Amino acid sequence: MAAGQNQRNRKNDPMLTKTGKPRLGPLNATQLNKLLEASNKPKEKSKILRAIQKQAVVAV
Repeated sequence: MAAGQNQRNRKNDPMLTKTGKPRLGPLNATQLNKLLEASNKPKEKSKILRAIQKQAVVAV
């Protein structure tokens, strides 16, 4: 998304990193599940699954 573009053209989005990757920290479990269904990259899916598991451990 933002990778390879001029920084001046990039919109400031607090939910994305500088390179365009999603920030998973502030999302809750339902938002993470929705993001997991929409994702089609295996690397992203595993990252989202780890974030879901991390939240489950903290909640217990």
